[in-house]
Amino acid sequence: MINRIIRALVYFGIFVLLQILVLNNIHYLRIATPFLYIYCILKMPVGMSRSSLLCFSFFTGLLIDMFSNTPGMHAAACSLAGFLRDPLLTFLKGEDLPKGLYPSYHSLGHAGFLRYMFLFVLIHHLTLFLVEALTLFDPLFLSIRIIASVLTTSLLICVVELFNFETQKIGE
Repeated sequence: MINRIIRALVYFGIFVLLQILVLNNIHYLRIATPFLYIYCILKMPVGMSRSSLLCFSFFTGLLIDMFSNTPGMHAAACSLAGFLRDPLLTFLKGEDLPKGLYPSYHSLGHAGFLRYMFLFVLIHHLTLFLVEALTLFDPLFLSIRIIASVLTTSLLICVVELFNFETQKIGE
């Protein structure tokens, strides 16, 4: 239990620093920006109280906002994604999941985790880019930015989860 908490705090620190120092400066073709920090919210245990999850999501987004000069956009997107996380898991799995379960390839299966991760990232990115744009002036460019960013973020999360999956298999 303590190992999981320490591991989660280390992951949180690494992903937030990586986002602030490196990933915020990557804008592939001025279109795609990966947001790997949402992996921390994605991996929170099932059964965590909704208020705790919302507070964690909000403060994670607020921390990114403070260093990204984006007033409240990440906080809003993370809060909505955190709010919809448990209903999304229940909808995709079709049953109540045991409390304390960490969503992963191992616990949800590859296809289940990929669906969950992709929809979660899509919710976050739709909210973030719509709040950022505040208009549908150029819907094609907005759609391309959302899709490209969802794909790059999903790819990075899959890579991180593959490394995480291997350590889980070795540790068990």
